Formats: sequence, C-alpha cells, structure tokens
Amino acid sequence: MRVVTSSEMKEIEKRSFEEFGFSEAMVIENVGLRGADYISGQFLEEDSFSEIVVMVGRGNNGADGLAIARHLANRGGEVRAFCMFDESECSQELLVQKKLAFEFGVKINEIRDVESLQDYFTQSGGHYLVIDAILGMGFRLPLSNYLFDAVGTINEHAAVVVAIDLPTGVTADHGETGGAAIEATMTLAIGLPKTGHYVDDGAQHSGMVAVLDAGFPVQLLEGGDTALLTHEGITNIYRPRNKFAHKNTFGHCLVVGGSQGLTGALMMASQSALKVGTGLVTASTWEENYAELASRSIPEIMTGTVPTEPVDVKETIRALGRYDAIVVGPGMSRTDRTRNAVIDVLDNFYGPVIIDADAIRALSLEKDLELLRTRRGQTIFTPHIGEFAAFAGLSTAEVLKDPIGKLKEMVDKTNSCIILKGACTYLGFPTGEVFINYYPNDGMASGGSGDVLAGMIGGLAAQNAPDPSKSGIFQGAEQGKFFQSICLAVAAHTLAGKFAADKLGERSMTATSIIDHLPDAFREMGGHE
Repeated sequence: MRVVTSSEMKEIEKRSFEEFGFSEAMVIENVGLRGADYISGQFLEEDSFSEIVVMVGRGNNGADGLAIARHLANRGGEVRAFCMFDESECSQELLVQKKLAFEFGVKINEIRDVESLQDYFTQSGGHYLVIDAILGMGFRLPLSNYLFDAVGTINEHAAVVVAIDLPTGVTADHGETGGAAIEATMTLAIGLPKTGHYVDDGAQHSGMVAVLDAGFPVQLLEGGDTALLTHEGITNIYRPRNKFAHKNTFGHCLVVGGSQGLTGALMMASQSALKVGTGLVTASTWEENYAELASRSIPEIMTGTVPTEPVDVKETIRALGRYDAIVVGPGMSRTDRTRNAVIDVLDNFYGPVIIDADAIRALSLEKDLELLRTRRGQTIFTPHIGEFAAFAGLSTAEVLKDPIGKLKEMVDKTNSCIILKGACTYLGFPTGEVFINYYPNDGMASGGSGDVLAGMIGGLAAQNAPDPSKSGIFQGAEQGKFFQSICLAVAAHTLAGKFAADKLGERSMTATSIIDHLPDAFREMGGHE
C-alpha cells in the first residue's frame, strides 16, 4: 500500500474534487460510516465504556470525528463531543456535522479551558474511549499551550484513544511532536497512510495504523515511490522446489566474517542463509579463528578461511566466481584487514554483495564512493541507524528526523540497495522506490538479529542472482525479481520474529529463535519451506 506525504494527499483530494466531482461532504460521510464500523468491531464488541468521548477541533478533522460520533450514537452508543473552539473559528463542514450529531443524540459540550476537561474525567472516574479529532494533516508545530495541556489530560485519562488520520501533535510528513502528542491506541488514516505514521516520534504515537477507505478514486491512490512492505507480490519469487533439481540450482552463498569471540555472528548468518532454501552455504573466517568456527558449525555448512597473504588472496579472488552471492561483515572486527577484504570482494566479485556490520564501518563514503557507484554487481547495505549515520557523515538525530529522505539520498549517491534497520525498517532501492516495514518487536532487539537478516538476504539473493554476464543490462523483470528477494527476506525475518515472540515471549526469544521459526514464516506467507 502506498504511503504519502501531506502534499501528495492534498493533490489526491484536489484531483478527486476537480476531475471526479467528489466533495468534502462525501469524504466526511464515508469516514464517519467506516470509522464507526471499525471502532465498533475493534473495540466496542470486546469492551464496554462509560462514554465515547470525541475531542473536536476547528477544521474538517473535527467534522470527521463528529460524523463518526453520529453513526456510533445512531447505533445506541453513549457519545459525548467536546467542541474545543468557538463556532466563529470552525469550518463550514464542521458546523454542518455538529448540527447533525446533536440531532442524532450526541451530547455536545463546549469547552474553552483544560480545567473543564480535567474535571469531567476526574469527577466521573469512568472508563473512556476517546476519539481524537482535534488536528489533522495540516498541523504544523508547535501546539498551543491550550492544546498542549489538553493532550496531556487525554493521555492521562483515556483507556483507549483512536486518532483520526494523525494523532494530535504529530506532523504528517516527518512525525515530529515537539514534546507532546496524543498517544494513540490506533490511528485511522484517511485514504492512505502518511509518512509521519512511520518516522520519528510519529511511529511511537500512532499505535496500530489502519486505513479508512474514504472513497477516493482508486487510480489516484496508486503510484508513488513509497509503500508499506506487504506479503502480496513478493512470495511468488520464492519458487517451488523442483523434485529433480540439485543443490547448485538454488545458489551458493559465501558468508565472510567472525573474529575472536564473534564467530557466532558468522554462524547465525550462515545458518539463516541455509534456512531460506539456499543450495550451498560456505562460512569463512580468519585463520586464527577457524577452530572456533569449526566447533560451532553444523554439518550442512562448508567452512573456509579468509586469506591475508598476497598469494593466497589472489587465488581466492580467482575463485570468487563459484559463488552466487556474498555476505561480508558479521562479527568480522574493525581492522585494516577487514577493510582490505571488503574492498577485494567489491572490486572482484560481480554478483550481489551484502555489506553488514563491521564491513559497513570498514568502508568510507569519501574514499569508496566511486567503487560503489561503478561496480558491476548489486551492493546491499544493512546498517542500523547508528551505522548508517556514521557512514553517511550525519548525526543520528539528523537520520531519525528524516530517515526516508536521507535513505533516498544515500541510495542515489552509492547506487546501492540499503536496508535501514530499526523498529521500523526502511528499504531503499536504486529505482527510487522505498518500502516501509513497520512491525515493532522488542524481542528482536537482541544480539544477532541483524546477522540473521544479513544471511537471509544473502541466501535469497544467491537464489535470485542475475546472470553476471548480463550485469550491464540488469533491469526490468530480472531486476524486479532480485529486489523482491530482498523484500522477501525482510518480511520473512519480521514474521519469523513474530512467531518466535508468540511462542517464547519477547524476553526469552533470541536471534536463533528467528531462524527456528522461518518455516512458520514461509508457511504463513504461502511460500515453500
């Protein structure tokens, strides 16, 4: 599903009105009906509330809230609306909805100070579902003192908060809050989700995001370069197993990494590469760590050493063509020899290279930009926020403020794919497309989760690697299939983490739990184990 900025959504609305004869009143009625349906099904069937409280601003977001209030009252709900501004400040559509809501039995209260709202909640002491319809997509920082205090009161007393389009206090494009915003249980995005739902503080304040069909023409909702990562359209590349195939049919992935005490990272990446269906996996580490690696390895994974002597390096470089994809970096250590090994791989291997962990730190944007831009094969970076910021020469705060914008800039600059990892993960591709993978799971905030993802990307890249002889015309269906394999790795990693958390609990799951639950993830996605 497409994710839009405020300007993109406004253009959709403008064209709907001008080209299709749609109207603001029709949008509000659709939001009212479908919003009431969603709230009823999601909350009212499972819980009982003293009252449903609708906080109404001065614009059409407030009109949406009153339309929802009317439909809920018409179904027998106890609904009260607090209108926070004088009618002289309110939009015409809001005034229409206010009159309708009153006629349908919504209790209308006029408030102009937060003390009145505070008194209502404290004196009644009830169990409340609050609908936040104060501010919508047009909000700009900062909040007024009045709304700042109102937001605090709502957050303190509401049992459930449903925000309409965006939580009050969250900006639509960058998810900024300025220190205060509604803490929504759920946000009902109108028409399409906004980038502010998934970046900066907006991701923490929006809660679960659901999309309300407001009736906009479907052809106007399509397109764009930013979308949510969903299972649809990517599992088809996880091809059925041919009963007569052999191991070479499904690719050979080399995983390079490990150092003293850190060969576990290398092994987790190698095992996850194997568990996504790769035909052959080889794990390679520094010679002095080989015994440690061998003691941790499993029989299905081949092992080797990373050469440091010039003669051995040349021989190994000549043999790189036997692999279909290479993962480099897990547990590798931050040393000069790590940098040398990473540069050798990038410069001499013409297939996909996944740059993870210490390999990212080993590279320099200034020194290595030309190599990255011109290498024949695809390069995939898998940094977390800190690694990305350091590589890009930015502060962490700068990245968090505009992760999608900074991601696009770096993808364009390096001609690479970048998977920017976090509670919300952003996938950027040289085509200009960005996918958002938003499934927070604190059980995955554990050492090794990133190594598992790097291995999965490497394994699926090996199975869908382009023909090196055609790397100069890597485009169209072949390119799309390869990029989908990266999306599939991220989606399967997330889903396996969910299964692990459901079975073991967030506290008890580990990175290897993600690997153990990959069969469940692929089964759920309709793939093949």
